[in-house]
Amino acid sequence: MQCERLVTLSKAWFLHVKDETMAPARMVQFIKDHVSTCDTCLADPDIHDEIDKITEIILPESKIPKAVRLQQEKDQEEAEAAEREAAEEEVAEDGEKDEYMDDDEDVEDDELNELDK
Repeated sequence: MQCERLVTLSKAWFLHVKDETMAPARMVQFIKDHVSTCDTCLADPDIHDEIDKITEIILPESKIPKAVRLQQEKDQEEAEAAEREAAEEEVAEDGEKDEYMDDDEDVEDDELNELDK
């Protein structure tokens, strides 16, 4: 965060959340309200990513908006699918090499000599 005021406010708000005198969702809302009116925050290109990280840390899983949870689940499923595909391709490549090696091993020296003639 580039805005020193937001850093100070966030620390103070977090202490209230920690003391259970402020709801975590309220803190996230205060941060978003500040960002929407602060020139420094509006100019910060990474502020929304940082707000998302803070939200994940502060809010329990059940309180994260459904759309955000669904997107996270979708991203996780895509990553797992990509890993499975990579593993399957590796197994397929290994299988092809082993199959080729098996064919060579089945040919005996006598047969090779006959082929050379």
